[in-house]
Amino acid sequence: MRILALAILAIAAASAATPAQAQTYDPNFPVCLHVYGRISYYDCTYYTLPQCNASASGRSAQCVINPYFAPASQGPSARRYKRYYNGY
Repeated sequence: MRILALAILAIAAASAATPAQAQTYDPNFPVCLHVYGRISYYDCTYYTLPQCNASASGRSAQCVINPYFAPASQGPSARRYKRYYNGY
């Protein structure tokens, strides 16, 4: 009886699991189009805001800046050391 209860519990847990969502933003493009509707999604295939605004015109959509955009041309920044003086 205990094995049957555990089997039913395992089947219920496996059937209740939902698939994980993929990453929403593409880090290769600086601008994303957020499309609203029954299915809301992000389309990150734009290089400039005017290019994205042309696609969003007449639709229920909005252009947003991609927070995960990582430009490849930036090198490491130089460290700057500051001296902090306490009041003597």
